[in-house]
Amino acid sequence: MSEQSATFMAKSTIKAADRDHRQKINFNIGKYNAVVPQGKSQFADVHLARERAKNVKWKAIETLDKQLETFEAAITKRGAKVIWAENGAQANEEILKICKEKNCRTLVKSKSMVTEEIHLNDFLEKNNIESVETDLGEYIQQLDDEPPYHIVTPAMHKSKEDVAKLFAEKLGTDPTLTPEQLTLVARAKLREKYVQAEVGITGANFIIADIGGIAVTENEGNGRLSCSMPKTHIVVVGIEKVIPSMSDLALFWPLLATYGTGQRITVYNTIVTGPRQETENDGPEEMYVILLDNGRTNILANEKTRESLYCIRCGACLNACPVYKNIGGHTYNTAYSGPIGSVITPQLKEMKEWKHLSYASSLCGNCTEVCAVKINLHELLLENRHESVEEGDSVLAERVAWKMWKQAMLRRSWMNMVNGNTKSWFINKVAKPWTNHRGKLDFPKQSFNEQWKKKKHDA
Repeated sequence: MSEQSATFMAKSTIKAADRDHRQKINFNIGKYNAVVPQGKSQFADVHLARERAKNVKWKAIETLDKQLETFEAAITKRGAKVIWAENGAQANEEILKICKEKNCRTLVKSKSMVTEEIHLNDFLEKNNIESVETDLGEYIQQLDDEPPYHIVTPAMHKSKEDVAKLFAEKLGTDPTLTPEQLTLVARAKLREKYVQAEVGITGANFIIADIGGIAVTENEGNGRLSCSMPKTHIVVVGIEKVIPSMSDLALFWPLLATYGTGQRITVYNTIVTGPRQETENDGPEEMYVILLDNGRTNILANEKTRESLYCIRCGACLNACPVYKNIGGHTYNTAYSGPIGSVITPQLKEMKEWKHLSYASSLCGNCTEVCAVKINLHELLLENRHESVEEGDSVLAERVAWKMWKQAMLRRSWMNMVNGNTKSWFINKVAKPWTNHRGKLDFPKQSFNEQWKKKKHDA
């Protein structure tokens, strides 16, 4: 068992028994489930819309090199600088280099999962640069020294009472403040940081190839402030976020809003195509776009798992997953949790160390059912399992057990020989990780095959 697997098992055992956690998650996901049908009502045929979106992403990923080159050429013409980063370390070093050039002491950052992926905040802190999360949920998590719990709603596991208590401890506010009052406190604190910051960092929901722009969709306006108020704007985005045309946003923005938060469209939708131009009065003086690989080309090279790059990070699969709802986002110990995280993390990182995530699934298929772009997530989980076995990542005892099981299943007489106590003992021995947390498996003294033969004989 890998170190990550052992940690996952320990954390999930504790979290699955935490009823308070389960109540909060069920409450918040229940609110999400109540509004999603309202968002879907805007589509004449939501299944057709999802299919079209999948086809667009297929085109984008199959021609990824050309799409990215088109994007780079277009945005560079308007003064932006494009930086290609092979991994997280390179991306962090490029950001640090820019920050040092600008004598940056304070940096504001809008919500971005890819910066969580490369642990940017920790890196900047070690280099004496203050990085302030400006999304309310991310700000709450940063105050509590926790990573995001969910791809879309970072503080989903916290109640309003939890947040009020946190603000009282960290900011000295009244612990009885309402959510509205707490939001105003955060707003006042963050507005000061926008004024102080020399650099602003955002992610991007989409890279628009034909016009050379990045698209950001949000509900708070902090993304717009982060990219427009500081003199320098840095975009950090995974290369898979590309879509071919600006016209594709008419499909993707409503889909992302519906499956992400149940809205018809999010409140603020922004397209940024470069730094401030000569004829413009507002915006940053400089803009950098860091295109991050960090394992994505490994997925691209695998024809079977390539489909996972279609993901638009709506988080719908997390909300639908019975495993996620029981063990929570932090148990996964990686930036991307839930079904999509279980699919891409072993591919982005090391299969041997992270394969356990692909086994942490009931394979019920609900993730595939709700995916905004119809990714066959449960099949990709099985593919990861297959790859891990093919690469020899399974332990000897597991391989021997399955070989014996296969031989027995091919011979009915062998199965009948070990019915009753013998079969129960053997299965419980092999399935010890399962029975450690559940009741033992007991098999009847006669198989159905034997019972059927006896019934026919007696008749």
